[in-house]
Amino acid sequence: MVEVAGKVYLIGAGPGDPGLFTLKGKRCLEGADVVAYDALANRRLLAYAKPSAEMIYVGKRGGQHALPQEEIGRLLVERARAGKVVARLKGG
Repeated sequence: MVEVAGKVYLIGAGPGDPGLFTLKGKRCLEGADVVAYDALANRRLLAYAKPSAEMIYVGKRGGQHALPQEEIGRLLVERARAGKVVARLKGG
């Protein structure tokens, strides 16, 4: 059996102004099958993702975690091992 390897891109969303987002970050989002994003990432950047992308909120606010960090890591690896291109969009 041939295993198809996916990729995981870690993308910094910058200071919040979509005009300062990098072209490389935009291209990674456009090609991603899965986008995991946090609370500090400007939501307008999510518009770069293709409509079919699986969108997963993994942020935290006020000490409340959507997912623990270990689970986020497992999720990214699991999707990539399934042959998906994964973008992890982080604020900052």
